[in-house]
Amino acid sequence: MSFYGYHGETQAERTLGNRFHVDVEIRMDLSRAGRTDDIADTIDYAHAFALVRAIVEDQQYSLIEAIAARIAEALLAEPGIGSVKIRVGKQPPIAGAIDRCSVIIERFAVQEGAHQ
Repeated sequence: MSFYGYHGETQAERTLGNRFHVDVEIRMDLSRAGRTDDIADTIDYAHAFALVRAIVEDQQYSLIEAIAARIAEALLAEPGIGSVKIRVGKQPPIAGAIDRCSVIIERFAVQEGAHQ
């Protein structure tokens, strides 16, 4: 996914904005959806896209790590999702030949009754 957002540590990044690239892996048990062929038994991709888009386009953070963490939190709040792997990247505002800097985080749903 690709979005335009206003994140960064510098005022220029937060004012001018930048293109942010987001990759999302969602892990969940899809056996029921495979049997029922019903979207209610899986995650609606359009809904997941809208969640990610709102975080990247409508909010503002200094770090891409924070963007990735918010995306993970939002997706893990959806029913049935067991874990997510999120990559957020951007072209950094530095001199040099760097196509994109990215972070990858992985988060797991808290199991009911589990102690942390």
